[in-house]
Parts: sequence; structure tokens; C-alpha cells
Amino acid sequence: MFHGKKIIVVMPAYNAGPTIEKTFKEIPLDLVDEVVVTDDASSDDTVEIARRLGLKLRLHAENRGYGGNQKTCYQAALDLGADVVVMLHPDYQYTPKLIPAMISMLTDGPYDVVLGSRILGGAALRGGMPLYKYVANRSLTAIQNILCGAKLSEYHTGYRAFTREVLIELPLLENSEDFVFDNQMLAQVIHRRFAIGEISCPAAYFEEASSINFSRSVQYGLGVLRTSVQLFFENRGWGSASIFKQDGKKLNPTPAEAQGL
Repeated sequence: MFHGKKIIVVMPAYNAGPTIEKTFKEIPLDLVDEVVVTDDASSDDTVEIARRLGLKLRLHAENRGYGGNQKTCYQAALDLGADVVVMLHPDYQYTPKLIPAMISMLTDGPYDVVLGSRILGGAALRGGMPLYKYVANRSLTAIQNILCGAKLSEYHTGYRAFTREVLIELPLLENSEDFVFDNQMLAQVIHRRFAIGEISCPAAYFEEASSINFSRSVQYGLGVLRTSVQLFFENRGWGSASIFKQDGKKLNPTPAEAQGL
């Protein structure tokens, strides 16, 4: 518990065997109540390592994709009664040492969502972010801020924390099963006017860290632009995208017997 709130860290895993233990060992377990790993049909020893570490597990029989894995993550956290949920990639690309600051911004601060930004502080390139990804990140973020009516330093970080209310309110089951899920979720957050805070996060690119290739990056970028245009129209009453519907499909908010955990 942290200030009376149940804190759960979720790790959407896919072939994270080389890094998951290192990531887990830096999680502040004095503040975090549960750590849940959702494995997206890994072909390496991710599941075996997670079991040895005593982590709670949810397993996909078949690969669903990054977005599908996150849907499982957040449902698992809600089933366990989480008040605050931190999504931490198990590939050690984002430092777990920021978890105390992120959760305090949600439990004690005015925020509903907190993003770990690699752009704040200007250390992205020094941390090994490829130049083409940095340029794409900055360019897309600038366009998104205009279209979405927001002012964020980065839309593309995978280090995020949410209150329970956000996960219950957003129609997350309407979102993609692929990488654009992240941006669709942020667009939904902006559309519902939840308060977003950012914290500077060092970038870490290395051989074991997961990263999509150039062609997938282009596909992702096009999906990001499409989502931003959809929000632009939605904010003006011209849209009908399912991801913004008030009655869209949502996660189950009722804590239940957490199957597989």
C-alpha cells in the first residue's frame, strides 16, 4: 500500500527472459503490492523466470500483440483490486526507480495519468535512441499536440501509470491489439479530459531492449496520425470512431477471482 492505495505493477512480456529478473529486482516492493506478468506466448524462458521469481502470471496461448497484452495486463490489475497501475516494460528500457515518483503523482497529486518522458531532460539521443526514431518522435508529437489539443513532450513512451478510474472509464477493448494501442489510449485520455502529468525518464537502448523495426515503425506512425485525426474530428463533434464512444467496450471493473494469477 502507498498512502492507503493498492499499487500494482504490470509487465507485458514477450521474450523478456534476458532482462525480466533485472527489471523486477529494481521494483520498490516496499511500495508495490503486486507484480503481474502477462506473457504473450513467448518462445524463450520468460515464464519460467517469472515463476521462479514468484510473480503473478497470466498467459496467452497465442500471440495477441502488444495492445492485446496490455488489455490483459489492465484487466488482471483490476481483478486484483488495484487503485494505481504502473505499466513497466520487462526489457529494462525504462528504469523502475521512477515508480515511487510516478505513483505519488497519482495518489497525492492532481493527476490521473503519468507518463515517463524520454524527451524531457534531453537525454534521448544520449541514451541510444536511433536518430530516425528521435526525429519521428519529435515530429509526430508536434503534429499530435496540434491535432489533439494537448501539450505533451512525448506520446510514444511505454512507461505509464494510471488510476483505477481511468482504466474503468476508457473503452480500452475498442482499441487495436497492435502497437498503436498506446496512442489510442492516450487519445482516449485526452478526449475524456483526464489530467496528464509527465516525469523525465532516461532512455535506454541496448541489444536486449525490445524495439520495432523500420517498416513496423512506419506502420505505427500512420496509425498514430489516423488516431490523432480521429480525435481532432471527435473534439469538434464530427467523428464517430468506436474508440471514443461513451458506450464502447470496457474492461470489467469488478474485482473477480483472477484466473491464472
